Amino acid sequence: MTSTAWFRGYRPVARPRVRLVCFAHAGGGPSAFRSWHEGLPADVEVLAVRYPGRQDRLTEECVDRMEPLADAIAGALTPLLDTPLVFFGHSMGAWVGYEVALRLRGEHGFSVDQLLVSGQVPPHRRKPGGEDPGTDAVIAEVRRLGGYDAQLFEDPELRELVLPAILADFSLVRTYAGDPAEVVDSPIVAYFGEQDEDAPAEDMRAWAERTTGDCAGRSFPGGHFYLAEHEAELLREISARLAPAHA
Repeated sequence: MTSTAWFRGYRPVARPRVRLVCFAHAGGGPSAFRSWHEGLPADVEVLAVRYPGRQDRLTEECVDRMEPLADAIAGALTPLLDTPLVFFGHSMGAWVGYEVALRLRGEHGFSVDQLLVSGQVPPHRRKPGGEDPGTDAVIAEVRRLGGYDAQLFEDPELRELVLPAILADFSLVRTYAGDPAEVVDSPIVAYFGEQDEDAPAEDMRAWAERTTGDCAGRSFPGGHFYLAEHEAELLREISARLAPAHA
């Protein structure tokens, strides 16, 4: 499958200085990042990953395991390695971005410039996945977390559209383990909401153990989807990190 099938850009950039590749949360898709280009420098190209089975890939089969998903995204990125890449992943997307970065380094010798992880603890700090909790429990968890998707369950028709992707993503998260011996060499920045009980500061700081590079952290007011309320502030923070070295 071509790269264009896997990524959506909301602002064309003829000669990008850097590409910011964005990985959405469980159940999410490119629309979570539809306005990000407005808060970033004009020479930064934002590419949102298009997971199968949702939004404009709704007719495709969902992927419910990490390995094939990360393999496919890494493969789709190979034509884009002519430009520096920075990854941003929120919640499930943090793990997906991390796994894709591992593959690019291991298979292509390509290091992502920065790995920005949000609202997700590193794999070695995760809670055990356990058994499949069932549809009702997954819906309850989405509602607990709030954010972009919780309100979709109030509409029966929308619920039927989004439920397969959410169930597949929760299965991916539940079964993902990660290899504790594998680390990236990219600098990591860990973002989290101060009231997010699923991503406490101590565990977010443990991302330092997943890289041989530097690791920094930054908190924002709010819970798991702090970035919905504080998008402008988050993008100012990311813009500063994407600034040219001589600036």
